[in-house]
Amino acid sequence: MKLLDRYLLRQFVQIFAICFLSLMGLYLVIDLFGHLNSFSAQAEREGSLLKVIAEYYGYQSIGFFDRTSGMLAMISAMFTVTWLQRHQEMTAMLAAGITKFRIIRPLIIAGVVVSLLGVASREWLIPQIRDQLNRSTKDLGGTEARNLEAHFDSLTDILIDGKKTIALERRILKPRFILPPTLAENGKQLFAEDAYFLEASDLHPAGYLMVGVTAPSRIDQRKSLQLDDQAVVLTSRDANWLEPGQAFVVSQMSFQLLANGSAWQKYASTLELIAELGKPSTELGADVRVAVHTRMVQPVIDTTLLMLGLPLMFSRRQRNIFLSIGICFSIAIAFTLATIACQSLGGLSLLRPTLAAWLPIMVFLPIAVGMSHTLRT
Repeated sequence: MKLLDRYLLRQFVQIFAICFLSLMGLYLVIDLFGHLNSFSAQAEREGSLLKVIAEYYGYQSIGFFDRTSGMLAMISAMFTVTWLQRHQEMTAMLAAGITKFRIIRPLIIAGVVVSLLGVASREWLIPQIRDQLNRSTKDLGGTEARNLEAHFDSLTDILIDGKKTIALERRILKPRFILPPTLAENGKQLFAEDAYFLEASDLHPAGYLMVGVTAPSRIDQRKSLQLDDQAVVLTSRDANWLEPGQAFVVSQMSFQLLANGSAWQKYASTLELIAELGKPSTELGADVRVAVHTRMVQPVIDTTLLMLGLPLMFSRRQRNIFLSIGICFSIAIAFTLATIACQSLGGLSLLRPTLAAWLPIMVFLPIAVGMSHTLRT
C-alpha cells in the first residue's frame, strides 16, 4: 500500500469513527435518559447498571451501523477531501502530478469495504442477535410478553392466534388456533395454556406443541386429524411422545413472524427471506420481495451515494467548501428519499419488486457518471 493510500485511509477511518461514535452517543444519551427507570429496574435484578446499559446499547450499535453505514461512508469520504483542501494538501498533490481519481481511489475502496461490512453484518451477525435487537427498554431481559400478530397457515388454513408471546422461550401465551372445516371434526377451535414452537426433529416436523389443552375437551381420547393423508393435529392417542393434555400442530409458520410481525424482515437474512417466501405455509406481501431485491443491490446503492458526493468536492464551480457540502447533503437526501419512495411503491404492488429496487440506481447512477467528469480534469 502506498504512503498516500495509508494517509487517506487513516483520515477516512478516523472521521468515520468520530461520526459514528458521535451519532451513536447522541442516540444513547437521549434514549437512556428517557428510559432510565427501566434500566434501573433491570439492574436491580442483574446487579449492575453499567452491564445492563452496555449490553443493550452494544447490540443496538450493531443495528445502528447497519442503518447508517452507507451515509457515514459518504460523509467520511467527503470530509476527508475537505480536510485535504482546507490544508492545501490537495493543491500539493495535484501539483505533483497525482490525478484526482488517483487521490480518491482509496476512499472509494474504503466506502466499498464499509458497504461489504454492512452486508456481512446484515446477513450473518444481525440474524443471530435479532432477539436482542427486538427488545425494547421495557423488556431488557427478553422475558416480558409481547403482542402476537395472528397469521393464517396457508398450507393448512389454520389461523394461529394467541394472547402474547415470549421471545426468549418461543412461547405463545393462551394460544387460540382456529381450524378450517376440513379439520373441525373435534371442533373449530384449539385452546391451550401455552404453545411452544419446535423445530423439525426425528420425532416430528416443525410446529407448535400445545400444553394444557382446554378445548376440545378430553384431547387425549381424540384421534389425530389429517389433511390429504398428512397428520396436521397430533394427539397423545396416536403420538406416544406427547404427554397427557398435549397436542401438536404441524406448521411451518415461523415464530419470528408471529412475535415480530412485519418487523421480522429487518433482522432476517436474505436467505431466510427467500426461504420464507418459498414456504407454502406463509403468504408474504410484496414488501418482502422488495426487501430481497434491495438487499442484493445495497452495495450498488451505497457506491452510487458515494459517487454522487465526491465529485462535488472537486467542482471548480463550487469554490466554497461549505456550499459544496450542503449540495452534497441535498443530493444524498434526495437519493435516500427516492429509494424509500420506490420501496414503498413496490411494497404496495404499484411497482414490480425488481423495478422498485433498481429504479433509484437507474435514475441517479447516470447523474453520478455525468458528475464524475470533474475527476477526469
